[in-house]
Amino acid sequence: MTTHSRNRPRVGHIQFLNCLPLYWGLARTGSLLDLELTKDTPEKLSERLVAGELDIGPVPVAEYLKHADELAALSDIAVGCDGPVMSCLIVSQLPLDRLDGRRVALGSTSRTSVRLARLLLAERYGVAPDYFTCPPDLGLMMQEAEAAVLIGDAALRAALHEAPRLGLRVHDLGSMWKEWTGLPFVFAVWGVRREYLEREPGTVREVHRAFLDSRDLSLAEVAKAAEQAARWEVFDAEVLERYFTTLDFRFGARQLEGVTEFARRIGSEEAARRIEVLPAPGS
Repeated sequence: MTTHSRNRPRVGHIQFLNCLPLYWGLARTGSLLDLELTKDTPEKLSERLVAGELDIGPVPVAEYLKHADELAALSDIAVGCDGPVMSCLIVSQLPLDRLDGRRVALGSTSRTSVRLARLLLAERYGVAPDYFTCPPDLGLMMQEAEAAVLIGDAALRAALHEAPRLGLRVHDLGSMWKEWTGLPFVFAVWGVRREYLEREPGTVREVHRAFLDSRDLSLAEVAKAAEQAARWEVFDAEVLERYFTTLDFRFGARQLEGVTEFARRIGSEEAARRIEVLPAPGS
């Protein structure tokens, strides 16, 4: 990858395991050195992107819908699922339909996952819990709540290690959405500032291609990626390989349909109509 501008594109990087397959291949392909990566939480990265401090980066879908006039989305790059997601969960002491008026802890830094959890509890299960936010520590959350919303690595730990030990019910948000709507769910897209796209279209195409190549290489060598990641994580390589192949990193027509349905259900239909998805380079 060679950039057309003197300055490297400023690109956001979420350090959750769910994004590893999108970034792991960048070092292998040599594209990593062409990017100025900024690591942070999903919300802070999207705030920096909207503020013009980043050029391209992951954006939670709920935030993207708020800023569809300012951001375009790269096609075929996302973090989502078409069924289970494994790392966006409601962990509960009670059946979900018994959570009306009960305390539910929101330990998530992702407004999209929280919005999805609240939507499912309200519309699918007909309950209105008493929500509060707190750090994503399942043991502490369960001291004050009957249920908790967790995402990312904390959710994986809860599902695989903590919840079984504590005798808690685990509800996968991706599975719940799929059962309810029949559609995939997209948690985050890769957004590009429209003014940057207008100024540096060639660079945007190269970054787009670099991420597509990285994702394809990571999934082609998923066992190796999982083995390397497992050296530094509490999860073994087999679990990580299953996780990486459960996630859906595509953003095509079917995934866009899922985003549009989510937007309709949260009252953001007008924003969904303003979504612009950039075609893949060479398509």
